[in-house]
Amino acid sequence: MSKTSSMGRGVEALLAVGARHADGLPGGTVADVAADLGRDRSQVSRSLRTAEQEGFLARTLKRSYALDWQVFTDAQLLTERRLESDGGTVLDALAAETGEACFLGVLRGDSTVTIGESVPSGSNLVGSWLGRPYPAYCSDAGQAVLWEAPEAEVRSVFSKVEFIRHGPNTPAGVDEFLARRQAARERGYSIVDEEAEPGLYSLAVPVRDFKGEVVAALQIVGIKERLEPRREPCAAALVAQGQWLESRLGYRG
Repeated sequence: MSKTSSMGRGVEALLAVGARHADGLPGGTVADVAADLGRDRSQVSRSLRTAEQEGFLARTLKRSYALDWQVFTDAQLLTERRLESDGGTVLDALAAETGEACFLGVLRGDSTVTIGESVPSGSNLVGSWLGRPYPAYCSDAGQAVLWEAPEAEVRSVFSKVEFIRHGPNTPAGVDEFLARRQAARERGYSIVDEEAEPGLYSLAVPVRDFKGEVVAALQIVGIKERLEPRREPCAAALVAQGQWLESRLGYRG
């Protein structure tokens, strides 16, 4: 889209206001946005007024323009719908490629909850995990859903949690969880090796939305003796499918 067109200038002004929000600023005046863009104030003023009339921006009492919260609400609803629809597509494709059970999980308090799954008949996993919570400190999705959370936030999430041993390698406390998360970040995906239960092995990656925030984890879960020897090709498939899902949610990387 050409920035010399009226539509192009309008989108440019709208994105400039959004960039100010991303920098922690409460929107901006016509003068602020014009300075950010290096454009004529009268031209920017027309673009901002049009965006306000279309419902993308709101005018404050201090003559500043800010993103209308309805935009965020609509975008959030779209993210949730795409997690369901495109998430299902990704799960089926990943399960078909790896032959293992694949899941989408989200963080709810100090637990992870499965919101999507694709379980091939030959995966040796029985039953559904849909809607079932599991302690985030040892779940297959735990490290991934907290991938970018500051250390203080992670400690807050687990502040009232007793680290009960569910498998031979369950982390003993939050420090061990953080160390494993750091190793996962360096690797590019998490490995949960008999933390949730004996003999269970899983790989996971974070899934980010249009705001760059982690909204879910994409997982491959299987029997350790079968999945661990195939870790690298399965991880490569997992990363690729995770990136595709992120692109569908508007994440630009």
